[in-house]
Amino acid sequence: MKYVGLGAATLATFLGLWWLIAGNEFFIYKVFAPRMESVRREVFEETKSYRQGMIQDLQNMQREYILATPEQQKALGYIILHRYADMEDSLPADLRAFVAKIRNARPEK
Repeated sequence: MKYVGLGAATLATFLGLWWLIAGNEFFIYKVFAPRMESVRREVFEETKSYRQGMIQDLQNMQREYILATPEQQKALGYIILHRYADMEDSLPADLRAFVAKIRNARPEK
């Protein structure tokens, strides 16, 4: 009987420690994961390949914009302004002028 109680106490202690460690791990993940993801995204957005891909995408959208109807141009204009709002300083001069043209053509609210 003594060994059964000791075994049960050992098992309860083991399960309690396991629950404490698992709960602590979840808490650490909950607190620090969003911060780590934010930093990871900022680093990714500063990479050369990301920037070049965004510029290439904007050049493709510029071609689509030129060939589009006025209704399509309005829709594309909103998409372009939304996607490239924070990149304008790092764009080549021709694309910066294109984005400025779209911004100026937009009706004021």
